[in-house]
Amino acid sequence: MESLALAIGTSLPFRGPLPAADSAVHPVDVVRVDLRAGAIGRDVATTEEPLEIRLGSRPFVVIMRTPGADRELAAGFLLSEGVISGADDLGAVEHCRHPDHPEVHNIVDVFLVGKAAAGLDEHLEQRRNILTSSSCGLCGRVTIDSLRSCASALAIGGHMTSTVAAGLPQTLRGRQAVFDETGGLHAAALFTLNGECEGSAEDVGRHNAVDKVIGAMVLDGRIPARDRALVVSGRASFEIVQKAWLAGVPIVCAVSAPSSLAIELAHEAGITLLGFVRNGGFNLYTHAHRIDAV
Repeated sequence: MESLALAIGTSLPFRGPLPAADSAVHPVDVVRVDLRAGAIGRDVATTEEPLEIRLGSRPFVVIMRTPGADRELAAGFLLSEGVISGADDLGAVEHCRHPDHPEVHNIVDVFLVGKAAAGLDEHLEQRRNILTSSSCGLCGRVTIDSLRSCASALAIGGHMTSTVAAGLPQTLRGRQAVFDETGGLHAAALFTLNGECEGSAEDVGRHNAVDKVIGAMVLDGRIPARDRALVVSGRASFEIVQKAWLAGVPIVCAVSAPSSLAIELAHEAGITLLGFVRNGGFNLYTHAHRIDAV
């Protein structure tokens, strides 16, 4: 194992051109170990880069994300933050380019109109000066009590069969092209109640993937997204259920487990929450009336 230790300890040089600014993958050198030998080769890793969201050219937040669908990510994030309530609050959502580096897309400037613009100063004052990581979501800034003040429980209505629900993660898995290359991305998608996929996104952050698919609906003026199901490739956290609630999505399906707070929030929001949706079955935690046993 001496040669393997030497290889791992060696700083492997980067070879080849740098990836494009909006590339979801990044080429890297790697030592592959199969318990018999080690060999230096090439691989690709998921790209993680900062995105700054500005409100009217004023800094609001920095999100660590996988490049791509940045405008949708910004719109979805601002919806979940309560800065906007729909497309009517958006005057423009556009990339800003650094004057010395026009090829770099790492800033999105959002211009608000109407009531959203009137509340701009308040939102900027309330925003904590933090770096939102790709895994922490909203860092607990939004509570159930604060959500009650701006969102009502979703109306009863809309049904999905258990057969359709059980098959949604497999459909989502078929749309994870970058995950197939890297193994390092989460995914989210919105489905109709009969199982048709309306949009999907991949990102190094679970919450970012959700913001991207919901943000696309915001930009298209299709919020609230009634009679839809949000499917995520991992677990269901408080923040993911919160994003579904504010977007008007009545069903949330997670491949893995929900947290206790996610279950509590789903019950409060009138959301049907499914967990461990895999191998033809699932656990149904809240508001079972929307799932038909077919």
